[in-house]
Amino acid sequence: MQEMKTPNKKLAFYYVIVIAAILMFNEMARPYFEEAQIQQVDYSTFMQAIDEKKIDHVEVQSNQIVFTEKDDDKKYKTGLMNDPNLAERLDKSGATFTQDIKAEANPILSFFLAWILPILIFFAIGQYMSRKLMDRAGGNSMMFGGSGNQAKIYVPSSEGIHFSDVAGEDEAKENLSEIVDYLHNPQKYSTIGAAMPKGVLLVGPPGTGKTMLAKAVAGEANVPFFSIAGSEFVEMFVGMGASKVRDLFKQAKEKAPCIVFIDEIDAIGQKRSGNLMGNDEREQTLNQLLTEMDGFEGNTGVIILAATNRPDSLDPALLRPGRFDRRVPVELPDLKGREDILKVHGKKVKLDEGVNFHNIARMAAGASGAELANIINEGALRAVRGGRSTVTQTDLEESVEVVIAGYQKKNAILSDKEKHTVAYHEIGHALVAALQTHSAPVQKITIIPRTSGALGYTMQVEEQDKYIVTREELENKLATFTGGRAAEEVKFGEISTGAANDIEQATKMARAMITRYGMSDEFDMVAMETVNNRYLGGDTTLACSAATQEKIDKRVVELVRAQHDKAKKLLEENREKLDELAAYLYEKETITGDEFMKILHAEEEEKAEGPEEQRSTEPTEKTSYNLA
Repeated sequence: MQEMKTPNKKLAFYYVIVIAAILMFNEMARPYFEEAQIQQVDYSTFMQAIDEKKIDHVEVQSNQIVFTEKDDDKKYKTGLMNDPNLAERLDKSGATFTQDIKAEANPILSFFLAWILPILIFFAIGQYMSRKLMDRAGGNSMMFGGSGNQAKIYVPSSEGIHFSDVAGEDEAKENLSEIVDYLHNPQKYSTIGAAMPKGVLLVGPPGTGKTMLAKAVAGEANVPFFSIAGSEFVEMFVGMGASKVRDLFKQAKEKAPCIVFIDEIDAIGQKRSGNLMGNDEREQTLNQLLTEMDGFEGNTGVIILAATNRPDSLDPALLRPGRFDRRVPVELPDLKGREDILKVHGKKVKLDEGVNFHNIARMAAGASGAELANIINEGALRAVRGGRSTVTQTDLEESVEVVIAGYQKKNAILSDKEKHTVAYHEIGHALVAALQTHSAPVQKITIIPRTSGALGYTMQVEEQDKYIVTREELENKLATFTGGRAAEEVKFGEISTGAANDIEQATKMARAMITRYGMSDEFDMVAMETVNNRYLGGDTTLACSAATQEKIDKRVVELVRAQHDKAKKLLEENREKLDELAAYLYEKETITGDEFMKILHAEEEEKAEGPEEQRSTEPTEKTSYNLA
């Protein structure tokens, strides 16, 4: 959609002030310039010129004598002496002479020059500097008046965003399509007595498409769209934010039917604490917003859309019916949603015929719409670097890893011992996962360092999205997390710092099982921990006594230790496979899940196929995979 820009105001006032100042300065400075051009001489020289009849004209002033000589355009001056016969001698020499009578200064002009003109000049300079500061800061100056809002106004356009450009959020689009229908046919709702929600709040994690959905509503409804960020209401001076809110809603009513979109509304909509250290400017802005929203009539045709990542921090008065009546969750897409999003963004690039978006969507579990768009773009960039004209399946699979773990560090050279350690560490993860039930299949294992800091990683991909996870599945994940450290202990008999991230994830999961999921026999179904800002990482806060916290720490250690022992036992029982797989990974550096499973189940396949002489496959030299 196209943006409407407000034309700049004329600067005629400033031009008039500058021209007047120049003229006044010219008139006031002229005598000083003329005085500087007069040459000063002695009084005796002046007397000699009179005697020689060289004087043409003499002007006797109050403090000096200014004269000119015949055939000379220059002016000369000399000091005033007590000479009563001066006039008689000048008359005899034939010179013309006058005496300057200083006129009394005009009081009105003196007052104007001394007071009015300086004030006007400073006022003009202040206005100019104020506007410069406003242009830089993006706001208006309270000192010199003006409180216009900084909303970007878009008008309908054939190139605007529509619902067809937004994928993976079918429920959200269904909720918002009702808003579009109301803007097109308000009589259909008013006839039956139905009132459309005055405000719709879009909530969800970053990158899920909240702003894009708001613009899609405007594109579908074909109405003006006002867009402004919540932080733009907060100003240095108290009252400026409230003034901006009034101006924004005034413009919206004039252009109704229209949509007003406030992004990151939590910047001004946080709960009012009431303490003396609160932000008066923010609270006044919130109060004005509450008043404006509650003052709308049912048929004004102005719909308020807002987006936030922190709905829990919003003031209850803002969320009550009559203001934001409807909350539309914009969650992370599921498997089908991720596939649809990849298809939408895949239309923008040239794809190879063999691209399978379903597999890419499975690999990108938990990715937001913005991350999926980045995956497509990274795949296109990789195709360009490789000199290909189309994006292949390999390009997209590698781009998933780039988004998750970063680019490959080609200059990072591991020592032989470090490379062996990383190989055993990653095979430990994969082997423990494969030896347990209810574990996600292994997709890929690599020991190539990445820019995220990882020296290697094991990728597991679920066949389908899971919304409920059992206690056994969580314990299996804990064992998988500890499998890397367990493999180092089994092989080398020592531990390294490579398991830092595994330890962090295992501890976080074990604590959640005890404090939030009720998977502890001692605490049963009692919540010991609360989650804050679940859309922004989910920070947790303990809600228990110090004694209970000590028990929780003890149970967390016991749970992780039990799964660690389980992982070590599984690896010790399958030590031969651990060595074989680690050697193969050390040699290849990157292996697929199919290669991993083929080596893992090689003996079972041999038994199923029969005696040695009946097998058609070539024998494999296992010694080449064993470590020294």
